[in-house]
Amino acid sequence: MIILSDQDYYFTLEALTQAAIILTMAVAIILANVLLIATFVYSRAPGDVINCYLLSLAVADLLCGLLVVPLSVYPALVHSWVYGDIVCRLIGYLEVTLWAVQVYTFMWISVDRYLAVRKPLRYETVQTKTRCQCWMAFTWISAAMMCCPPLLGFNQPKFDEKAFVCMLDWKDMAAYTVTLAIMVLGPSLITIVYTYTYIFSMMKRLRSGVPIHDKEYATALSENLSNPSHVMSFVLILTFWLSWLPFIFIRMYEYWGNHRFTIPNIHFTVFWLGVLNSVWKAIVLLTLSPQFRLMLRILCLTVCCRSKGRLQAELIGLDGDD
Repeated sequence: MIILSDQDYYFTLEALTQAAIILTMAVAIILANVLLIATFVYSRAPGDVINCYLLSLAVADLLCGLLVVPLSVYPALVHSWVYGDIVCRLIGYLEVTLWAVQVYTFMWISVDRYLAVRKPLRYETVQTKTRCQCWMAFTWISAAMMCCPPLLGFNQPKFDEKAFVCMLDWKDMAAYTVTLAIMVLGPSLITIVYTYTYIFSMMKRLRSGVPIHDKEYATALSENLSNPSHVMSFVLILTFWLSWLPFIFIRMYEYWGNHRFTIPNIHFTVFWLGVLNSVWKAIVLLTLSPQFRLMLRILCLTVCCRSKGRLQAELIGLDGDD
């Protein structure tokens, strides 16, 4: 007969709770992003290329939910990594690659919204779906190649016993880490700040009644600025960074200050708060995108009654050819 002390029971209960949280997050991420992907793939809105970027984000989140998050459930119970160094290295590589893909995709979204405001009369000519798909392919390939050196054996994997996730130890490759951070964060953050500063300044200018002499341009600009996609995309970007900033701050503080936080469960909380961003995107789209709600409605009607859903999609022009 094994008798557990109060402390042993406490840690067992804590481990079960943390494992249950991770498992719930994995299921939520998979379901939310399967729904997003199905909605975007079925309901093809002609001319609205931002959906290509949103589809890319959903694919990255789905891969995270399928390949990364579930592998932390059992380690959360036993407080050790049980899948071997090769799997640990692959998981660390996937985490960094998928994170870089999302950062770059948000940069392209901000550029897309900037062009819609900067060149409203030529937007559909400049931003085509083919060009958007090329940028997405380039983003995935470049992110996969830039993040691959640690995967090839230049870095030893490290299991974080607080967050129950296998990460690459970037301290062993300080120069490469700094270079990668500059290449990923530098152009992305600068572009996002510049483009949305311009977008919101134009919104303010239009609302203040500043005269614009070209009436055709003013009409097209007014129509584009009334598109909810500007606010929706900004909220998506803001939510992403707010989700990950606590984790980034703690990691930077511990690295530069050479002091590890001792607050219980702080590492678990900040890391999985960042991962939870993979669910927030679906909530933001449902809340702030009338077009996405309409596409989702069409998908649901199609599942329940295929002919009725197809007819409604054709009537509103969302199921036509690109």
